[in-house]
Amino acid sequence: QAQLVESGGGLVQAGGSLRLSCVGSGRTLSSYAMGWFRQAPGKQRELVAAITSGGGTRYADSVKGRFTISRDNAKNTVYLQMNSLKPEDTAVYYCAAKYYSGTYYYTESYQYDYWGQGTQVTVSS
Repeated sequence: QAQLVESGGGLVQAGGSLRLSCVGSGRTLSSYAMGWFRQAPGKQRELVAAITSGGGTRYADSVKGRFTISRDNAKNTVYLQMNSLKPEDTAVYYCAAKYYSGTYYYTESYQYDYWGQGTQVTVSS
């Protein structure tokens, strides 16, 4: 069973940047498709970015050009670099993993097997 721990959240002004990290333990994440999701109060959890085991990436339209997902398999870590943050990016951000080594992008939360506890990102205007 994989355990995921997110870090890097916090309070930032609009236009600022944060980098979230998701460290895995118990399993080697190199064989996992990974995703970053977020959930704002009163809203459904939504995919922000996904990365395949081979490094292919996909983004939600709302974050394209501002967020970058990446992975460092040697460190068993996935990152989410968030630039030009907006107040509407405020949410709890979750890291998720699915055991899969292909090129398909999983975009729904129910498709993922393991989840971190979440990290709060708050963007002030």
